[in-house]
Amino acid sequence: MRVSRRSVIAAGLVLPTFAGPSRAQGQHPVVVTTNGPVRGQTDGGVAVFKGVRYGADTGPRRFQPPVRPTAWTTPADAFAYGAASPQGSDEANQSEDCLFLNVWSPGLDGERRPVMFYIHGGAYSNGSGSSPLYDGTRLARRNDVVVVTVNHRLNLFGYAFLQRIAGAPFLDSGNAGQMDLHLALEWVRDNIASFGGDPGRVMVFGQSGGGAKIATMMATPAAAGLFHRAATMSGQQVTASGPWNATRRAEAWLDALNLQKDRAAEAAILPVETLLKAAEATDPVLGFGSLYWGPVLDDRTLRRHPFYPDAPSQSAYIPMIIGNTHDETRAFLGNDPANYALTWDDLPGKMTGREFRIDVAPEPVIAAYREMYPDYSPSDVFFAATTAARSWRGAVIEAEARAEAGAPAWVYQLDWTSPIDGGRRGAMHTDDIPLALDNVAATGSRAQGPTAQPMADRLSKAFVALARDGDPNHAALPAWDRYDLTRRQTMTMDVDCRMEDDPRGGERRLFAAIPYVQPGT
Repeated sequence: MRVSRRSVIAAGLVLPTFAGPSRAQGQHPVVVTTNGPVRGQTDGGVAVFKGVRYGADTGPRRFQPPVRPTAWTTPADAFAYGAASPQGSDEANQSEDCLFLNVWSPGLDGERRPVMFYIHGGAYSNGSGSSPLYDGTRLARRNDVVVVTVNHRLNLFGYAFLQRIAGAPFLDSGNAGQMDLHLALEWVRDNIASFGGDPGRVMVFGQSGGGAKIATMMATPAAAGLFHRAATMSGQQVTASGPWNATRRAEAWLDALNLQKDRAAEAAILPVETLLKAAEATDPVLGFGSLYWGPVLDDRTLRRHPFYPDAPSQSAYIPMIIGNTHDETRAFLGNDPANYALTWDDLPGKMTGREFRIDVAPEPVIAAYREMYPDYSPSDVFFAATTAARSWRGAVIEAEARAEAGAPAWVYQLDWTSPIDGGRRGAMHTDDIPLALDNVAATGSRAQGPTAQPMADRLSKAFVALARDGDPNHAALPAWDRYDLTRRQTMTMDVDCRMEDDPRGGERRLFAAIPYVQPGT
């Protein structure tokens, strides 16, 4: 049932015309959505709606596509974040009833502002849109944009591929989490104008797993037309999981549940905790670590790999930022003090397939790095090579594919380094989150020191410019050229931002000779 403004007024509700900073703090503006009216709050002149339901409880439809919720007529309070997907992390408030989004708007006034739809990281297994780092208040207020964050199904709940084992009704189980995101973007298309946003200028942006989900949507027919700009931060998805590898992972998970294949459907009624515990089984494809979950080439929702063998034509018109950080793997491998004290004798034993995810002998890689960077220590080589062979290489492949297709792409590399731990962690994975979302003072931010806010101003305004105009250039940056295969132009984001042609070109050429394996994100 579609709820109209007239029916809400008839029920005795007054919908205020909200004009951002001109309204007093503490008011509760009501907006009518296609599912029902929602009541928000104000924070520093920004209208905030947290925990807005966009989909029904997924528990009764476990491993199946999402559906819209039953409509309501009484305003639902949108004062607190909704539940996160069940997961193995310490994320608070977990539930299968997790299809909620959050909206920050500087004005419910009929204006059509750019919409910045952020998808959280945590690979495909953890996280939520509720982190203080993702709070949209500053970004909305300082840039006159509407910000949206989202929760959706993760790990086995969103990506366990049961199609070839259990059949109907689980044919779409391997991409259920992606389908949740499609439904959330349909909600934005249908409702964001009532929140002061422009449904024709929706930018999706995300870090790590969030970026990978975006890369996947760029090749997903069901997502076509739901967004108009894209930005990924250390999040690539060159290839999806093939159906046989995804089936092997599902089988390993069922084995851990003590379920034979003919009883696979029983996983839909087992306790959440039991399912998550079984997901700790060793990944049968990688041979180490817990089970990997991610989008699947299922020939239904996802019919081609995101960026293989080329950039998808359906999204070639979409302007895109592709970014990474210079020292990605220091976030994963830099917690061990021993990795900062490696010797040249130690190094070959550390540079294994577990760290590279590619089949390459360490000795020629080490020799190449010592020639390219004679001042590097063994630890420097370790972190640089593991970064270049994994996440950075995926970003290069995507940028090259878009350049070859003539699709607009702007590439950046974050070199700005937090002073935490004396700066030894470099510019590591996640360091661009508080900069891009302009939340350097938020809980969990590593962006500290006197240069942090100026850096945030430069990066966040580039994202805002892309959302607004389809081009990230703005006055506080040098001219940012589109990436092409002649120069491979890259904006180095640092205290002094600068354009560079093919930075780390030697590393790019070194690993280009080795087949790329999607490592997961």
